[in-house]
Amino acid sequence: MTDGADLRQSGERIERLLEEVRAMASRPAWQRVDELVRLIVELYGTGLARIVDLLDSDDTIEEVRQHLLKDQLITSLLLLHGIHPLDLATRVTRALERVRPYLGSHGGGVEIVDIDEAAGVVKLRLGGSCDGCPSSMVTVKLAVEGAIREQAPEVTRIEVEGVLEETEVPRPLESILAKAHANHDNGNHNGQNGASAKLPVWMPFEQPAPKNPGELLTAEVTGEPIMLCRVGTQLYAYRRRCPSCGSLIEHGDLNGDVLTCASCDERYNVRFAGRSLGGRELHLDPIPLLENEHGVKIALPGASL
Repeated sequence: MTDGADLRQSGERIERLLEEVRAMASRPAWQRVDELVRLIVELYGTGLARIVDLLDSDDTIEEVRQHLLKDQLITSLLLLHGIHPLDLATRVTRALERVRPYLGSHGGGVEIVDIDEAAGVVKLRLGGSCDGCPSSMVTVKLAVEGAIREQAPEVTRIEVEGVLEETEVPRPLESILAKAHANHDNGNHNGQNGASAKLPVWMPFEQPAPKNPGELLTAEVTGEPIMLCRVGTQLYAYRRRCPSCGSLIEHGDLNGDVLTCASCDERYNVRFAGRSLGGRELHLDPIPLLENEHGVKIALPGASL
């Protein structure tokens, strides 16, 4: 175990090394090094602050432990140092359990085929899909990927038999540093090409989500009109343009799992991927959604980073 003297020596050594790098490096190179060190210190500082906040709560030790293991930043740091108490298979299983109700709304489920912990590869199989609704397949794809990425950021590839293409995801350090750099730049992503800027992006939903069954909330996220619907305990997100009449569903009536457009009276089943109940090949446009104790995140395919 490192004692106080060793910590002081390590701190002094770090300071000397930084001074040596500053003396040897060009100004642009040193600015990058300085930013890198600052971002790493901020990440660990944020993680420590979250731990302190949890320790100050009135929760039991086991409750604190569970909160720590659900925190994405703390999880990433634990994985980075190889000290996470849960193995990859357990965390992937937990991630899929979170999205099973959501997948069920799109007419399918998901099962684990194989997990290669050494390579960081997860192989899955989807059961069923929402026929005639291509956007539903997109929501399933993004919901599965998003849930796994939260619980297991060390996964490098997700493969889904016969349905989804192979998907590359970043290593933990790359992921958290990229996120911190993005926050630092406040949306200025110089150096990213146009193709990557159009990838689907998970983003927090800033407004309080509907809490009670039958509640409907309309909002705009990055200029996209969307609506959130609470059916039972499950929350769903859709683009709020009615595919029947083309109008925005501003004051739709949500009765149980049926949403009725106020403009044309077309009815849609919110629980089953927004299918029309009128016998027509119409669907509301679903949006991937993840809900946890920290709030709600949605993913908009093609959203700007």
